[in-house]
Amino acid sequence: MSGTTILINTLKKVLRSRGITYADISKHLELSEASIKRMFSLEHITLERLDSICAMLELDILDLIRIIDLEQEKITNLSLEQEKELVSDKKFLLVAICVHNYWSFSEIVENYSITETECIKYLARLDRLGIIQLLPNNKIRSMIAHDFQWLPDGPIEKFFEHEVKNEFMNSKFNSSDEFRIYLTGMLSKKSMDIIKNNLKAIARQYSELQTEDSGLPIDSRYNAGLLMAIRPWEFSAFSMLKR
Repeated sequence: MSGTTILINTLKKVLRSRGITYADISKHLELSEASIKRMFSLEHITLERLDSICAMLELDILDLIRIIDLEQEKITNLSLEQEKELVSDKKFLLVAICVHNYWSFSEIVENYSITETECIKYLARLDRLGIIQLLPNNKIRSMIAHDFQWLPDGPIEKFFEHEVKNEFMNSKFNSSDEFRIYLTGMLSKKSMDIIKNNLKAIARQYSELQTEDSGLPIDSRYNAGLLMAIRPWEFSAFSMLKR
């Protein structure tokens, strides 16, 4: 894949994550929407126009390059043995989650009861697992891809299922920065597929925004949980009444 293709694909991801359409870009550049579509499909965008589009996003071209660098050669999952190693030590798992959230070495040791020596050892283990690259002066480069997923029914998923999910759901979700919605009804297979694809798009947007926000100070970011699910399902008390 050429450098131009990678750059434009990254730009498309950021545009999608911000909800900016070709129509929005056409207004900004004062070009027809057809011209914008052709410009992207042919991957022929002048530096001036690329800079102008980045300005819409409150980014510059260097920010795009940083996002590309963060996404290259990333891992999409761990092996069963690697997941077992992570859950075997709660401090180790905590450091791994901090790294996934783009925390620096100093931010980890300043905010948690983890000594510098412990943190360095945990980071070295994460480096051996391929989750990070441990650079000079304890700089950390995350090697986790946007589409990273835990193993289905694997050690990490079981850990969150048994120890985290109930605590996460133990909220009324009525504060200004919380939201919960539950819908029930009857959908066709086609409609179920549409909903699933939209949920997958939201998951991609979550990861893209997490990467974009990684450059912000730690006190400008906070841990955020997102739970999404859809499946053919009926309340067991109701299904027991069926003939």
